[in-house]
Amino acid sequence: MRQIIYALGLSLLCSQAQAHGPTPQKAKESVMIQAPVAKVWEAVKNFDDIGNWHPDLKAAEGDGKNQSGGTRKLTFQNGESIVEELDYYNDAEHEYSYRLKTENVKALPTSSHTVDLKVAHGDSADSSVVTLKSRFYRGDTGNTPPDNLNDAAAVEAMTRFFKDGLNGLKAKLEK
Repeated sequence: MRQIIYALGLSLLCSQAQAHGPTPQKAKESVMIQAPVAKVWEAVKNFDDIGNWHPDLKAAEGDGKNQSGGTRKLTFQNGESIVEELDYYNDAEHEYSYRLKTENVKALPTSSHTVDLKVAHGDSADSSVVTLKSRFYRGDTGNTPPDNLNDAAAVEAMTRFFKDGLNGLKAKLEK
């Protein structure tokens, strides 16, 4: 009897170990731009202006508010869109944070995300470092997500989105 109870307990423990929800994922990318902080900040400080430098976007439109609660709608090249909302904005420190307000896994395979953007001094007075970092969950938060909505897909998509955006910003400011 003792062995049966032990076997049932072990079986229950193993099945619970396999049934788990999503874990938070992270992405972080930086780029050195040969331009002073003031010039770089001028290009990125308006939350709605990401469409001016991010090549993955067809359009970006927002409410013009660079403060907590400001929103923007991003339309990707494939025509799909998401809505993001500012949580924190600090002009003096050249940084802001925002989060996904309206998800669309066809645009970006995340069910939620938060992003921090920071512009800092580079290794000279005429250079800057722009950093994007994010915490997010995969597009399908169930226990067995399809490949296009799993953790790896979310990390790859967010990393690519950051790299493409930072490279677009660098190209625009260094021309």
